[in-house]
Amino acid sequence: MPQPLENRVERLEHRVTVLEQLPDRVDKLALEFSQLRDEMRAEFSAARTEIRGGDEETRRTLREEIRSGDEETRRALREEIRAGDEETRRTLREEIRSGDEETRRTLREEIRAGDEAVVRTLRVEIRAGDEETRRLLRVVGDEIMSQAKTLYEDMQAKFALMGEADSQRGPRKPRKPKGS
Repeated sequence: MPQPLENRVERLEHRVTVLEQLPDRVDKLALEFSQLRDEMRAEFSAARTEIRGGDEETRRTLREEIRSGDEETRRALREEIRAGDEETRRTLREEIRSGDEETRRTLREEIRAGDEAVVRTLRVEIRAGDEETRRLLRVVGDEIMSQAKTLYEDMQAKFALMGEADSQRGPRKPRKPKGS
């Protein structure tokens, strides 16, 4: 049964009103998308800066610790040498003079082994920090991409609604320029 003309006209007017609001809503979405993009750029830039700062801080800290450790080792060795009795010094001088290459080789190996252990430990710690940073960046990136996808899908749906409305309404009359 056909509906009265008045009801049909009212429904049509309501639809037109809703469709007239769509350009403003799309403009608002475009603005929000632009703001999101700007925020994402700023956040990524801040993350990069933070990572660089962390790397520099790590290097600085490691250098300080190495220098401090070297200085502490030197101080301790000086104290031990000074505190050691003369016989030990005389014996060491004799062994060094007699060319005890085995002692030198052993000391070098022990020093290298100690240095290698420190380097291995530092590498492990740096890699762990790098992996955590990468993991966090992946999580943030996934979240941002999810939000961007949602915005994109919303915009597609709204464009589809606009297309349906245009096809039902027929050709559009050109708009008069503002201020005319």
